[in-house]
Amino acid sequence: MLNFPNIILYAIPFFILAMILELYITTKQKIKSYETKDAFSSITMGLGNVILGFASKALILLFFFWIYDNFRLITIPVAWWSFVLLFFADDLSYYWFHRISHECRLFWASHVVHHSSQHYNLSTALRQTWSGGFYTFIFWLWLPLLGFHPAMILLQMSISLLYQFWIHTETIDKMPIWFETIFNTPSHHRVHHGSNPLYLDRNHAGILIIWDRLFGTFQPELKEEKVKYGLVTNIKTYNPIKIAFIEWWHMLKDSSKNNISLKNRIFYFFKPPGWKHDGTGKISKNLRNEWLEEKH
Repeated sequence: MLNFPNIILYAIPFFILAMILELYITTKQKIKSYETKDAFSSITMGLGNVILGFASKALILLFFFWIYDNFRLITIPVAWWSFVLLFFADDLSYYWFHRISHECRLFWASHVVHHSSQHYNLSTALRQTWSGGFYTFIFWLWLPLLGFHPAMILLQMSISLLYQFWIHTETIDKMPIWFETIFNTPSHHRVHHGSNPLYLDRNHAGILIIWDRLFGTFQPELKEEKVKYGLVTNIKTYNPIKIAFIEWWHMLKDSSKNNISLKNRIFYFFKPPGWKHDGTGKISKNLRNEWLEEKH
């Protein structure tokens, strides 16, 4: 049994120091990136995620080991080259998890938590789901099937999460061009958190932005289109319980409407956010296309 340290727990002091430094820099630059209630909501969501993570990680390990022990195609050894392969495999898994979390309401119900803040700072990175860890791991099930050891996979997932912390800031404008071309950056991720029609459902990268460029979801940050953070329809609450579960409530409420077919009830779980059975809803693709038509 491999035993890698829980690097997320070790990183918590770094998170705190980095947020203090960011607050100092933005205050000195007279940029209001932090709002007290919002930041505390984000931190509370992060603490809840860490606590529930003990249970969700146990579930994930159970599934990973079941597949690894019974169905793995080959045994991939723990070596430097296997970690290189895993880096790319994990990052590709993250891209598709992240993209589907924006295109399927069942996954959006947990992921919306991370987009619910109308501010963008390092505390926003901590605004994590309380429910997603119990089912979104399905996007990584192919890795133990290939033969990667479950402990390796969890370690790489944690590394990816750590990388994504620093990109939640407005204090960094642009990185060097070569870096912006290959890696996810604050500029790319600001776009991802934008509610502007142009920016909706773009830049789903974890560490490497190459997946967005490859699969057609890349959008650069434009000087003339300032990012508006938050949701198309903001939830307007600092209550962590509401932040964690309000979209689950809305989804179940929509699927339980009177006089709709079983097919449409199911669609409310699997169609994109904004979809309505009577055609009155607008998904992000509709909003983006309307915006582009108006501009041209």
